[in-house]
Amino acid sequence: MHTVYATAASLDGFIADPDHGLEWLLQHDVPSDDADWFASTGALAMGSSTYDWLVRHLAATGEAWPYAQPVWVFSSRARRAVEGADLRFVSGDVRPVHAAMAAAASGRDLWIVGGGDLAGQFLDAGLLDEVVVSVAPVTLGAGMPLLPRRADLRLRAAEAVGGVFARLTYEVPRDV
Repeated sequence: MHTVYATAASLDGFIADPDHGLEWLLQHDVPSDDADWFASTGALAMGSSTYDWLVRHLAATGEAWPYAQPVWVFSSRARRAVEGADLRFVSGDVRPVHAAMAAAASGRDLWIVGGGDLAGQFLDAGLLDEVVVSVAPVTLGAGMPLLPRRADLRLRAAEAVGGVFARLTYEVPRDV
């Protein structure tokens, strides 16, 4: 089991625009390997801004909740749950939540969906193993940063995805 922060980012390092929007990302039609990714993922964590954006997007498009896995949503205030989704609303220290996620994941990976500060909390606690960034061919100039703190990482892989994105996979070294 690995704890992986996997996200998309603009070329200038933002995961969302200044209004927490992701429309810039959705303009690209890129083939995905989501089925493999979801099969290897046992539990997810996301911040409240990511959750709020996803709920608005699903309401606007009529799409169903995309995750069969349990999702821990970090929020400092009450949120409305999506019907049929396995959601656990939490706040505070990521360590006990990570333990609960690991227990629920049954040996599969844990996915930190976003945002950057939440991923940073897992990093600070020594719980993050990988950072996977799909870099989009767009600059935003401002927005929510990929990871708003220093992280010394080691590149494990770089690949082109769909002729549009560059997927960079980094490990979080334990000896830094």
